Amino acid sequence: MQFHNPAADVFIPDGVEPEAALARTTHLAISAHQDDIEIMAYHGIAECFGRKDKWFTGVVATNGAGSPRSGIYGDSTDEEMQQVRLAEQRKAAYVASTPARSSSASPVLR
Repeated sequence: MQFHNPAADVFIPDGVEPEAALARTTHLAISAHQDDIEIMAYHGIAECFGRKDKWFTGVVATNGAGSPRSGIYGDSTDEEMQQVRLAEQRKAAYVASTPARSSSASPVLR
């Protein structure tokens, strides 16, 4: 799989090849921000959770650099926030057992 953005990242919790993960996708969400998928696509995530015949994939279009900063992230740089958001997305993908997660600037196929 080749992305236009060289910083793109693909994460597939069960380790199958990206093409296979995308081929089994039955539910797809594309969001602007990292936490949007869990909010706007709850139904699709819940529908696929724990199933072997339904698979959810999420695509995030941004990298988290513009995330709000307060509390423990108050002094974080854009680069640090990108890493924080990437780690969050990978954790969410793993917990939800989704086939793939991707973001355009820090894509993670879930």
